[in-house]
Parts: sequence; structure tokens; C-alpha cells
Amino acid sequence: MQKKTLTWIITLLLVVVVSVAGTTLFDGGDLKKKLVISTTTSLYDTELLDSIEEHFEAKYPTINLYFISAGTGLAITHAERGDADMILVHAPSKELAFLESGYGTCRKIVAYNFFAIAGPEVDPANIKDLSPTQALDRIVNAGRNKEAKWVSRGDDSGTHTKEKGLWNAAGFDWTLIREEEWYVEAGTGMGKTLQVAENLDAYALADMGTYLKYYKEEIITLKTLVTQGEELLNVYSAIASNLTRHHHINFEDAVAFIKFLISEEGQEIIASFGIEVYDQNLFYPAVSLLKQKTDPTTTQWIENYAFFDGYECPPEYWKNHPELYT
Repeated sequence: MQKKTLTWIITLLLVVVVSVAGTTLFDGGDLKKKLVISTTTSLYDTELLDSIEEHFEAKYPTINLYFISAGTGLAITHAERGDADMILVHAPSKELAFLESGYGTCRKIVAYNFFAIAGPEVDPANIKDLSPTQALDRIVNAGRNKEAKWVSRGDDSGTHTKEKGLWNAAGFDWTLIREEEWYVEAGTGMGKTLQVAENLDAYALADMGTYLKYYKEEIITLKTLVTQGEELLNVYSAIASNLTRHHHINFEDAVAFIKFLISEEGQEIIASFGIEVYDQNLFYPAVSLLKQKTDPTTTQWIENYAFFDGYECPPEYWKNHPELYT
């Protein structure tokens, strides 16, 4: 009886050892720490994050980046649930709420570009080179006359948030016009939304990074008809999750990643990404611009749009990392 018991115990121990060994091999020796980043589809789909990941992991070989791609609203929700160590998003109003509700710390503005209103080359609403508010007014009139359609992401993303702000600035109640026949909600990411607009010969608001990638790859033929200007500014920020809210998050490495993004190396990756392929910037680095004010106009636009009471991150959310702001 004792011999059988001893044999059973030895067998059980062997199973456990093999199981653990197998797990260790599967996890690459369990030597790397995972840093989960909840981010927007625009940064993910353009493949900018692939380039950043390659350089970051070469510099920090013990950290393994893992990206969750979603619209900004859902990206923030992931972090609020404790499913992400940090967020990389582009909706200042939602970012402020994330900070004020105690979920986020150490916000840093890392990059910017511009949205554009894209549409068919024939431009049935005749919006080319108008201001965004003028363009939207004409699109509404053309839509109601069954001459044009508009495709919205409709997904609570940063782009969707910007779109709703533009409708408001143009004097329209978004909750009402979204019920009209010419207004189509895709309920999906930026790339898929552009494809829906392409299929419907419709207008859509797009971030320039995703638009350029899809246009260059001949997935869409839509043209950018309304571009640049303060109203179309698009600002990207990195925010670490709050360790006091979710004790399991990898806060230390989140701060390391933020520091990498705002370093000279990180900013150069952002500045140079895509230029060889697209002959223009998909994204612009923001750190030097805000510090040195090399372009006072754009600097002021960013401060007007993405600062909170004069700060990119109010001091109460610095979380013992003043070096990020000095």
C-alpha cells in the first residue's frame, strides 16, 4: 500500500514538473514582464506601434509590449477595468475624465496630426477647401436632398468624439441628424469606416494617418477635401493607469514606456514614420514643439485643445514623477 502511495506521489510530482516546465517554455522562460497598452485603431492600423515596439523592446529586452486596439472610448474602458497598464489615445475630454475619476496618472502629449474630411472626387456637396463647419453644413443640405451620404464611425472613439464636436460647432444636434437617412453609422474602426464610405461614395471624417495608409494601398479612392486648421487638430496622449486603483498593473514599465515615447529616440520614430512610403508625415512629434514653441501657432492650438487649466497633466496627477514635466 505504501509503495503504491509513493508511486502515486512521484507520478503526481512529475506531472506538475512537466506542466510547469512546459508553461515556462511557452512563456519564453517567463523572463519578460508584459506591458499591456490599450490604444486607438489609428495608431495600430498605420503600423506606427510596430515600429515603436521594435525599438522599445530592443532597448528594454525584459519588457514585452502587448497592444489592445479599439476606439478611444473602449480603450479607456479596458484600463478602467484594470485590463491595461496604460492607454495611448486621442480624445482630451475623455482623457480628463479618466484622470479625474482616479484611473489615470502621468499624462504626456506625444504626437499630433490632423483629421480630414474625405469624400468622393466628384464632391457632390461641393465642400473642397471650405472650413469644416461650412463643409458639414453643405453635406447636411446635400444629404437631405439625397445627393450625398455621410459615414460616421459611431463607436465612441476619439474620431467619433471629434466628429460630434464638429457637428456642434456647425450648429447641428448630432443626436438628431444621426437619425436621418443620409447619415450612416459604421460602428467600427477607422479603416473599415473608410471602406464603407468608399462603397457608398460618401463623406467621412478620418485621421490622416489611417487615410494615407488606405489610400496608398489603393483600398480607397476617396480624396481629402477639407484638411488642416485648428478645428481638425488631432492630439495623441499617453497615460499610465493608476496603481492605487488597480494594484496589479505594471505601473513602473508604463512610466518607462512613456519616457521612451517622449525621448529623442521615440520622437524621432514618430517624426520619420511613413515618410519614405507616403512622402509626408503621418504623425508629428509634439514634445519639442511644446517645450520650445518652434511653431507658436500649432503650439497654441494644442494648448487650447488638449491642455487642462494650462497643463498637459495637472500636477495632482503627476504620481511622483515630476521629471516628466520639468
